[in-house]
Amino acid sequence: MTTAPLLVVVGATGTGKSDLAIRIAEALAERGEQGEIVNADAMQLYRGMDIGTAKVTGSERRGIPHHLFDVLDVTEEASVAAYQPAARAAIEEVAARGAVPILVGGSGLYVSSVIYDFRFPARDRAVRARLEAELDERGPGLLFARLRELDPATAVKVDPANGRRIVRALEIAELDERGHGAALPEAPRLWHPALVFGLSTPRELLVTRLDARVDGMWAAGLLDEVAGLRGDGIELGVTAARAIGYAQALAQLRGELDEPAAIAQTQALTRRYARRQVSWFKRYEGAEWLDTEATTAGHRARIALARLDEWRSRSASARVTAPATTSS
Repeated sequence: MTTAPLLVVVGATGTGKSDLAIRIAEALAERGEQGEIVNADAMQLYRGMDIGTAKVTGSERRGIPHHLFDVLDVTEEASVAAYQPAARAAIEEVAARGAVPILVGGSGLYVSSVIYDFRFPARDRAVRARLEAELDERGPGLLFARLRELDPATAVKVDPANGRRIVRALEIAELDERGHGAALPEAPRLWHPALVFGLSTPRELLVTRLDARVDGMWAAGLLDEVAGLRGDGIELGVTAARAIGYAQALAQLRGELDEPAAIAQTQALTRRYARRQVSWFKRYEGAEWLDTEATTAGHRARIALARLDEWRSRSASARVTAPATTSS
């Protein structure tokens, strides 16, 4: 990969990450450069999962190349271990063309897997299947208690309600592997130079917007979208069927929830997910946080480009002042 930095846009759901990434790419184009966007939202990897993931449409992309959207069938498992090399390859291809790669998304572990240099422990399908069956039958509580016994250091970093992360951590523990577990390493090193921009919206305002966003998803036809995905086998999928909003829409279609309950449950889970995202990304050292209410979208894009220019200037100066090497 070239020495150009990777631009990264993170933040809670509903803060305008996709819009900022597109605006940065457009601002680059205005001065004769090209920016290309690489997805770091686990659920936007899926074909057909559009309304419930707030995926940007073709027209909304405004001609900006987008990568790693719509690459999985809903029956396939979304895996961060598989995502990492695919995302890094896409970023390297973008940079090799002389364009600026822009990583955007709110899936914390997916973003971290790209920008930080760490490896993934081994997998065992039989162990995973057994643990997932236990999760479906008994819920996350007992599995989390077991994780605290087997690997208390990892347990304190895992959300007790996040069944998939608990299963992964238990899988690693049972294989007697040690590493980052299901969380970010304590002192991660960057894979490649990166400029990270976090979007911050006041909590009270974000909650109001998120609740309205969920209402809007049902109004926009989420139930019809999910009904269509049932024909594609979404209920057979390990990850897609558990996505926030999709799990509740499926429950409504099966008659297990009425619409108000499905919407209310989705709103509550979305609010909790947003809190976890903020907590995760706040740990990123060196990230520059941009208040969505104190700055305009255009201003935020200009800030990102200014930081890119500053990085390039420092890099150029360092190359000029670096002492020449001589051979004896």
